[in-house]
Amino acid sequence: MSNVVLKAKSRQKQGSAESRRIRKTGRIPAVLYGRSVKALSIDLDSSEFLKGTKGISESTIVKVEIDGKTYDAFVKDTQRNIIDGNILHIDFYEVESGVALRAKVSLIFHGNPIGVRDGGMLETPLHEIEVECLPKDLPERIEIDISGLKANQSMHVRDIPLAAGVKLHTNPDQVFALVKFAKVEVVAPTAAETAAADAAAAGAAGAAPAAGAAPAAAGAAAGDKKAPAAGDKKAPGAGEKK
Repeated sequence: MSNVVLKAKSRQKQGSAESRRIRKTGRIPAVLYGRSVKALSIDLDSSEFLKGTKGISESTIVKVEIDGKTYDAFVKDTQRNIIDGNILHIDFYEVESGVALRAKVSLIFHGNPIGVRDGGMLETPLHEIEVECLPKDLPERIEIDISGLKANQSMHVRDIPLAAGVKLHTNPDQVFALVKFAKVEVVAPTAAETAAADAAAAGAAGAAPAAGAAPAAAGAAAGDKKAPAAGDKKAPGAGEKK
């Protein structure tokens, strides 16, 4: 359980107009409710809330002090302005001392896995688990060393060490971290691509002249012009000057 203490004031007026008025004074309208307490409309200092709850998780139990009375509670929900991110409203859920509760606890991973250093890829498909325990035994977060994880190895929920009195409600066989090698996928060419490549290759082969084709053609052309044979010259006829 954390040592965060948030001081709040009860308020009688409600409604959107009153909430806007409260925000203009630097405070945040809120409500605290639970099984053993009637819903209490409250407001608290904005800067104190942001400072006190910095770094807490969903399973962190804080103390809310209202007009001198202290309540243990979760920060159940925070509504924010979608434009500037400022908090518009807070829901606190009271935790009863000595009564078991169920809550989700974040998993925080540490270390660079051996498999990643060998070229593998780390995957973390699960980042929180659900547990049941007394409020005093509820962990804020669970830190896990994954540096010894090798390639093609995985870690399961059942491998997470839990303190005495903490009961697991998440499937123990669920994987929360694994290292695997990325496969290089070779895409085979389609039938159309293969046919097009074959046609292109055949066309290129047909366009190129065969070795010796040009000289042979030139020789053939030269042979077409025949030199006049001896005797082709006619002897001058009678009466022709020799």
